[in-house]
Amino acid sequence: MSLHELTAAQQIEALRAKEISSRELTAHYLARVERHSGLGAFVTINENALDEAARADERLAGGDRAALLGLPLGIKDLAATAGIRTTLGSAALADRVPQEDSWTAGLLRRAGAVVLGKTNTSEFGATCYTENDVTPSPAVTPYAPTRYSSGSSGGAATAVAAGLLPVAHASDGAGSIRTPAATCHLVGMKPSRGLVSPAPATSFLLASTEGPIARTVEDAALLLDVMASPAPGDLYGWRNEGSFASALTLRRRLKVAMWTDSGTDEDTDPQAELAVRRTAEVLTALGHDVREIPLPWRWDRHMRRAVTHWFAYQVADVVRNTVAPPRIPLLRPYTRHLLATNETLNVQSVVAGQATLARYASAFLAAVDDYDVVLTPTSNGPPVPIGHYTGDEADLMLKWSCYTPWANLAGVPAISLPSHVDGDGLPHGVHLVGRARGDAELLALAAQLESAALWDELHPPSWHQ
Repeated sequence: MSLHELTAAQQIEALRAKEISSRELTAHYLARVERHSGLGAFVTINENALDEAARADERLAGGDRAALLGLPLGIKDLAATAGIRTTLGSAALADRVPQEDSWTAGLLRRAGAVVLGKTNTSEFGATCYTENDVTPSPAVTPYAPTRYSSGSSGGAATAVAAGLLPVAHASDGAGSIRTPAATCHLVGMKPSRGLVSPAPATSFLLASTEGPIARTVEDAALLLDVMASPAPGDLYGWRNEGSFASALTLRRRLKVAMWTDSGTDEDTDPQAELAVRRTAEVLTALGHDVREIPLPWRWDRHMRRAVTHWFAYQVADVVRNTVAPPRIPLLRPYTRHLLATNETLNVQSVVAGQATLARYASAFLAAVDDYDVVLTPTSNGPPVPIGHYTGDEADLMLKWSCYTPWANLAGVPAISLPSHVDGDGLPHGVHLVGRARGDAELLALAAQLESAALWDELHPPSWHQ
């Protein structure tokens, strides 16, 4: 068995038992990253990775049992890493090397992870596909390398699916963990608001959060255990009681709401429908009560406008704080479009847009108040071909990724699980959303579905190369 075939949990166990060394494991992954560079998984490789691994081996030899000690890990290129280039997916920041880690990157490093490098992302995380002007190729799903692995955590999903990382750090503002996981036949967890700290907070409308992308539910829970530590002063911070990885047994029957309606003028893709129906059958067989309900709110023109203004305002804020004016021309066309949209906004339109988003989130929460979990597709169809997003990018992205944003706005936990690989070899995911701060129960349900063989561990060709 090759080293990358071990799960992250198995690798940690083997490191502690001194059956493998961190340096050996890191070298294995570095060689695989170089071999499969055409998949677009990484922006930057950490030139000190082997030295970090050697130091981890010294700590392991001394009996140190830090949670991730010696485990190779990728950190999404939106998160600052001290001494390692962090471009935010933008050519305007191609030479940016932070002096300090972000809060979550610091937690992962202090837990002993060896940072292999920075995984690919879209410019400022603004699109649901991972293509930028920093890397020579977009992040693609290893199952079909002519198709995007979604975004903005596309590089993280590509790396884990292709066996270039055992598990990966990612982030999610409207689906950016979950849709990449779906395109790559992986587990992707968006935690509840405040479980993983965004420190320092920059907005009361906190929709984006960091979380894990992994091959197994246990691996996702292991990484989340380290990430779930709020920073001092966090406006929404809270702590889970106990370990997620130690609580993966579901102890009660759940009431599950489901829908497949996209809420757009796009019909539901037949494979997305299949993903939900087959998952509902498994849930029912496991004893859960599954009921189909109407979609609480459609993507009407008010909601579309509010989301566009929200993204425009967020991206403009990042650009103001990171990009020098002479480098603005280096930004991608869609980013410049969002900046131009932001220029049309005033305080009243920003506040009105946020009120619309709040009403939208509240409508969903009210509609599912009697349920423990919601079941939908993760995306409205398979991974899309490179070049798909031409013309009205916002409209095309919404039609494909229409199922995930409500969980961000509502602040509730959500997870994408593999469903099936279709006759064309394309992966499809299923989306489960839990109650606020019900992350442990949602992970336990995911583990139950994994044990019930909801999906097969079917690897892409690059896994074996």
